[in-house]
Amino acid sequence: MSYVDEVLELVKKKNSNEPEFIQAVTEVFESLKPVIEANEELYKREAILERITEPERQLKFRVPWVDDKGQVRVNTGYRVQFNSAIGPYKGGIRLHPSVNIGIIKFLGFEQIFKNSLTSLPIGGGKGGSDFDPKGKSDREIMAFCQSFMTELCKYIGADTDVPAGDIGTGAREIGYMFGQYKRIRGLYEGVLTGKGLSYGGSLARTEATGYGLLYFTDEMLKSNGIDIKGKTVAVSGAGNVAIYAIQKAQQLGANVVTCSDSTGWIYDPEGIDVALLKEVKEVKRARLTEYAAARKSAVYHDKAAEGTNQWTIKCDIALPCATQNELNIDDAKTLVANGVIAVAEGANMPTTIEATKYFQENGVLFAPGKASNAGGVATSALEMSQNSERLSWSFDEVDAKLKSIMVNIFHNADNAAKKYGMAGNYVAGANIAGFEKVVDAMLAQGVC
Repeated sequence: MSYVDEVLELVKKKNSNEPEFIQAVTEVFESLKPVIEANEELYKREAILERITEPERQLKFRVPWVDDKGQVRVNTGYRVQFNSAIGPYKGGIRLHPSVNIGIIKFLGFEQIFKNSLTSLPIGGGKGGSDFDPKGKSDREIMAFCQSFMTELCKYIGADTDVPAGDIGTGAREIGYMFGQYKRIRGLYEGVLTGKGLSYGGSLARTEATGYGLLYFTDEMLKSNGIDIKGKTVAVSGAGNVAIYAIQKAQQLGANVVTCSDSTGWIYDPEGIDVALLKEVKEVKRARLTEYAAARKSAVYHDKAAEGTNQWTIKCDIALPCATQNELNIDDAKTLVANGVIAVAEGANMPTTIEATKYFQENGVLFAPGKASNAGGVATSALEMSQNSERLSWSFDEVDAKLKSIMVNIFHNADNAAKKYGMAGNYVAGANIAGFEKVVDAMLAQGVC
């Protein structure tokens, strides 16, 4: 049995009730085999794979808070500080009922390589809670966030661990958490990213993940002789990533015809109206039924009633921007049959392993999330730089740096794939490029 297979079996045995984490490790290890086999004696002696799959620290804590009726509620909080070989832990805080330790570990493991790909000095981490912000008042959300940060503040800091937003954690939640951190620790520092512009946030941070996704996708298409202009694009999600991916795709000349939320999806052949989508989702925090009601060209589809999703729509480019494992093998077959030429992940691991392989086997250009959605964490690191220097860069400065980072990520992944005889396999290329930098740092720092 090879070293890769040995450690993969160990990971499966130790984490048998964490399918998402096992899935993430399996996907990375499979594409790293050529690199590991070329260095197997060294990596095995130094237990590189065992160390990189075992978090440096896992935190689990109680989050009690009081709702508007005076009832005490209790949620569970998590923070996984996975790897600090190249910098302080960096990764978002996810607030969603589905959150558990396995989800947080999968996200933190992916974050190691994503952060490495940015070429910025940030390690991998992730956090969250099973708290659901939907339907909660601002006061209830503040109560939760303050309780969550009361415990988390003991383990984070500008040079230790810098959390950010994620699903369920936007500017409102980050603001409440930052205020509580400052109140308890007595420090005004860049401990969180995604902050408001009035207290240390960065311009272009809101747009960063969606914009970065399109900068990566556009570069991938160009390198394969394809122009994004005039292409039909299907997008899933209607949150921060999806909204700004749609906006940038339209700016580049593509026609985006779908978006979705947890209950349904929109097909708008005239192109998604971004201003209306922002009004519905960012201002009203409403369902997409309101988008359809306000726009004659849009058709709303109820997921539960119809059993369909946006991947049934004929498109050239698919951008899954919602959540993990949302695009399965049946969706992949439908997209390929309808002539899709490229799939780029805006969410974290939104495509199942089987679907990913199907795309690759059928000649579809496939961009993995750890590369294509790295724009958010890259701009978070730029926010950290601005906080450290007590400076604020213009939108255009940040956007230009973001575009440069995303273009470089594509070419680093492309070159790594070619180096190991896997040209065009951007999944393998991204994993290899991210892994090699982290391992070099781990080896240089000894056994720690």
